[in-house]
Amino acid sequence: MATGKTPAPRDRLLATAADLFYREGVTATGVERLCSVAGVSKRSMYQLFATKDALVAEALATSGPVTHASFLPDDTETRPRERILHVFRVLEDLAGQPEFAGCPFVNTASDLRDHTHPATAVARDFKQRLTDWFADEARTAGVADPDLLGRQLTVVFDGSAARNVVYGTGLEGLSVTTAAALLDAAGVA
Repeated sequence: MATGKTPAPRDRLLATAADLFYREGVTATGVERLCSVAGVSKRSMYQLFATKDALVAEALATSGPVTHASFLPDDTETRPRERILHVFRVLEDLAGQPEFAGCPFVNTASDLRDHTHPATAVARDFKQRLTDWFADEARTAGVADPDLLGRQLTVVFDGSAARNVVYGTGLEGLSVTTAAALLDAAGVA
């Protein structure tokens, strides 16, 4: 995109949808509000996306890779334990910020409460990517059951994000210490 150019309506809708759905919720954000904030007519929205459901799924699929990658360490850290704990340190940092509203994937699936919704499938895919990443790190560390540890770490991640949303406070090291305890129990030094 060139500097100074207004993003295309599709791009504005996707960015606005990702932001509003995260901050306000999918079901609480109506099409009129979404279009108004994005500066796009409802007619244009429906020409670009057949339904609001299609927009919800595409917005999550578009913003998901950046969200996922923002938690992962760079390649300078090679020790699996530290790589895994990095994810929880990032979560702790984000949870201490007032604009943090939890995990967008869990939020979307919880808000929709429909396992067959296309956005729920997108959310499930990104949660599985995190679980697989944890399992791969555990496998590198020689853990006996890396898939189990991957699922356990994802539960800690999701539970920690949900706790932050429910209580509206930082995590105070709880997610890092809980993940570390799981790593200790699995023998990840």
